[in-house]
Parts: sequence; C-alpha cells; structure tokens
Amino acid sequence: MSDSSNTILGILAGTAIGATLGILFAPDKGSSTRKKLVEESNHVVDNVANSATQLGNQIASSFTTKRNSLEHEVEALVSDASYKADDVISTLESKLKDLKARNKKLQAS
Repeated sequence: MSDSSNTILGILAGTAIGATLGILFAPDKGSSTRKKLVEESNHVVDNVANSATQLGNQIASSFTTKRNSLEHEVEALVSDASYKADDVISTLESKLKDLKARNKKLQAS
C-alpha cells in the first residue's frame, strides 16, 4: 500500500474512533446515542467507500500510464532492432559481394 492510502485509512480510523468515543461519553439518551452511532457508522462507511474508489481510480490510472509507457518502450526496442537488423543485412550483403568478386578472381586465375 502506498503512503497516501495508509494516511487516508489512518485518518478515517481516527475519525471513527474519535466520533464513537465522543458520542458514547456525551450526556444524551440511549436512543439518541444509538441513532448518532448509526449515522456516524454510515458516514464512516461512505468515507471508506469513497476512499476505496479513489484508490482504485489511482491504481487504474497508474496501471494505464505504466502500460502505455511499456508499450512505447517495446515499440522503440522493436524499431531499434529492425534498424540494427537492416544494418547487419547490408553489411553481410556487402561482404558477400566482396567474397563473390574474390571468388571470380580466383576462378579466373
């Protein structure tokens, strides 16, 4: 997990614990306290869901960026290899031409 996701989870957990303790120690009727606990727990669940969605979006974005970068690097490698292969073929053709010329001279003598 990244530092930002750990920070978000820590803040959410601290908020939930603080709110729960605040409600439990508040001088209020039991039914009112239970209602506040339910509301606060729903709020925490919503915050966690939103954080999870944001984290998922960040991961998806990072994945897409890295995939595009990798595709670009692979294309560059293939292109580079193609140019190098063409250079090797040209060099070999030149050497073959020279060898054929030498061979003709040897056969002529």
